[in-house]
Amino acid sequence: MEKAIQTTAEAAPERRGCGPEGRTLLAALRHDRELLEQTGHYHGISDLRLKAENYLHYESLHARLRSAVVNARETSKKISASPGVREVGESVVALYTPEGDSVVLSTGIMVHVHTLSRFIQWMIERDYESDPGIAHGDVFANNDPFVSDVHPPDLMNVTPIFHGRELIGWVGAVAHELEIGGVYGGANQTTTAERFGQGMIVSAEKVAANDVIRRDFFVRAEMNLRTPVYFVLDEKAMVSACIDVREKVLEAVEQYGLDYYKRAIREIIEEGRRAHLQRMKMLTVPGRYRSVAHAGHLFEGKVGASPLSRNCIVQVPLEMTIDRGGFMTIDYEGAGRKMWNPYNCPPAAMDGGFFVTLTQFIDFDGKVNDGCWFATRMICPPGSWCNPGDDMTATSSAWGSLMPGFGSLQRMISRSFLARGFREEVFLGQVNTPIIEGGGINQYGQRFGGQNLECSSEGSGARGIMDGIDCGYVGWNPESDMGNVEIWEMILPILYLGRRIWRDSPGAGKYRAGATYSTLLMIHKTPLYNIVSTIHSDKVFDNQGMCGGYPGPTAKFEYVSRDTDLAERIARREPLPHVEGDPRRPDISTRVGGDFRVVDGVFLERPLRSGDLFQFFYNTGGGYGDPIERDPEAVRRDLDNGIQSIEIAESVYRVAARFDAAAKRHAVDEQATRKLRAECREERGRRAVPTRQWMARQRERLLRHDLGREVKEMYNDVFGFSERWSREYREFWSLPDDFVFTV
Repeated sequence: MEKAIQTTAEAAPERRGCGPEGRTLLAALRHDRELLEQTGHYHGISDLRLKAENYLHYESLHARLRSAVVNARETSKKISASPGVREVGESVVALYTPEGDSVVLSTGIMVHVHTLSRFIQWMIERDYESDPGIAHGDVFANNDPFVSDVHPPDLMNVTPIFHGRELIGWVGAVAHELEIGGVYGGANQTTTAERFGQGMIVSAEKVAANDVIRRDFFVRAEMNLRTPVYFVLDEKAMVSACIDVREKVLEAVEQYGLDYYKRAIREIIEEGRRAHLQRMKMLTVPGRYRSVAHAGHLFEGKVGASPLSRNCIVQVPLEMTIDRGGFMTIDYEGAGRKMWNPYNCPPAAMDGGFFVTLTQFIDFDGKVNDGCWFATRMICPPGSWCNPGDDMTATSSAWGSLMPGFGSLQRMISRSFLARGFREEVFLGQVNTPIIEGGGINQYGQRFGGQNLECSSEGSGARGIMDGIDCGYVGWNPESDMGNVEIWEMILPILYLGRRIWRDSPGAGKYRAGATYSTLLMIHKTPLYNIVSTIHSDKVFDNQGMCGGYPGPTAKFEYVSRDTDLAERIARREPLPHVEGDPRRPDISTRVGGDFRVVDGVFLERPLRSGDLFQFFYNTGGGYGDPIERDPEAVRRDLDNGIQSIEIAESVYRVAARFDAAAKRHAVDEQATRKLRAECREERGRRAVPTRQWMARQRERLLRHDLGREVKEMYNDVFGFSERWSREYREFWSLPDDFVFTV
């Protein structure tokens, strides 16, 4: 296989191609990168000549191209039947240079702007120009993570833009599929440990000619997917978006001229590169920043889990260096080896996570494109979970490692903002986003598979001057929507008994994280619904607070009640459970009879059926600042809105409050609050110990090997894999050079 798809570095003698100036696309790509290396400017452009000569003319072209991709995405959403695209907004459209560098992009899942770039360049490097050939009206599709993708549910399409015989650009579009034909219904495939259980893979295939998608491609989808209608209509939606943009680009070329267009798109990228560096110099402080996150995964003893997958903790170390010119380098040295589970990340996934983080934190306006990419560098150790090097590796749940990793990057960038004095730019951002998926027999008697993408609107981490976003953020699609309850009830065999804010969920702080929510589902009209959860951390916090803020409630669990008497209670019109209630005695266990269980970690259990109840909890991020500095009035508002409980208000925020039944609102006792907070500070002083003393105690724990099994296995894995990180760890704790843990 390796020989069949190897890079065409030693291609046949240079021939005339369809690229700029008669070059082959491969020669054009190499020439472009040589110019960047030699001059430090994209395509060797040292002066923004067109912008200087006629600013309005230049900006009008940029606005026209940008509006083309935004309009194409919005229009194509109406063609798709998939709630993932129509309701949630899981799509993106972008325009590229002949060499595959993004020029403009739409809103949506911007994580895929750079994965599309890698896809185009993957085909160029393997001489698709010769075989299978590239012509007007061709469409190439891919969802292979080791070609370029985050994971298989993300189906991408690109089509070339020709002006005469010259290829002057590409248009790309991506949509997230709710079902991709894996071991169980859904998309992220928690149970697979290798590539082969992830579902239908399309590896950089030509799927259309003359703007017509091949019938056999749709037949393949119909024969390999449980719910092919979403795939088929999403494919048509993406191709329509690509054609729409292509035609608008050709209209612009006719108006502005070919030479002007070819120069302008490269100036736009160079302007994006310069703008990124300028923002970095203005907002951040040069230096070396370090952070670490972890994600835990429970597989052992789970029904349906691969025998190759063990309980594990993923170490996500990250070092960020910013030089005086604003150039950023991030390095994942210290990451562990690739894993026998679906939480590995191919290089394209890491690229996508980096790009979507940049577009939220640094490059959020102006010329947003691959220009910022050329002002950054990312290092992922070969053979690690973030650069497996083996395309047989499972990557279907890559987001479960991406979000802790790039959540760390967001916190480090925020620390740099704070160091420069821009506290208002601090944002603790993304965390893992638990997802419900699965399959079986739906309420219409059909075999089905799919996801509930209401997870697209969870809580965010706090901001430096205000609380996080309540029920409205995920890192992978910052402009998403949770979708309507009725839509999910229509495509899945479920009825909602409740979708409410999960009380006490936000990471505490002077400014708390955004509140998240919990969903209580009744399984409806099905003899078999195999629900599975994914993209979350089990038992381990995957995020942190900042400046004294608490982490978010990452440790994952679910409630399930089987063989309930729900139908009888409904017939008798008795009260039903709708929310969690008291977490020590959840409503699902007290307001309905049945076999109630609390499930720790990933939900891999026996299938559910009609009348069973399932309660799922979503995630949120960390808080900012000391919780006892929070405005008591803000705590009171959270009490009134059901975001906070009186118990947590007193124990964490040290706010004395009670519910005033007559006024139907909570009241804060300010004098008692001041006393509680003074006592808290005194207690902290009594408990505090010098850092050296604390470190000495922790070192003794290390020497006694007094850590959990999974923790010791995680460190031993890195000790045998990363020499630099292991040396620094042992030096920091003054451990022997050959120190390893006994498991």
